[in-house]
Amino acid sequence: MQITLMKGKIHRASVTEADLHYEGSISIDLALLEAAGFLINERVEIYNIDTGARFATYVIEAPKGPA
Repeated sequence: MQITLMKGKIHRASVTEADLHYEGSISIDLALLEAAGFLINERVEIYNIDTGARFATYVIEAPKGPA
C-alpha cells in the first residue's frame, strides 16, 4: 500500500517570474529548496490561496538568491 504525506511546505511564497506559455516545472531558489527539504525533480502541489486553483508539477533549481 502507498500513501502520500506532506513532507514540507513553503507558505505564502511570492511569484517573481511567470511564463504563461510554459507548462511544466516550478523553479525554486536553491536556498529555499534546502531550507524546506525539497529535492530536485520532486513532485510538488501548487495552490493559489486567492483563487483555490491547484495543480501538481515538479521542482527544478533556480539560482540561489542574495543571502
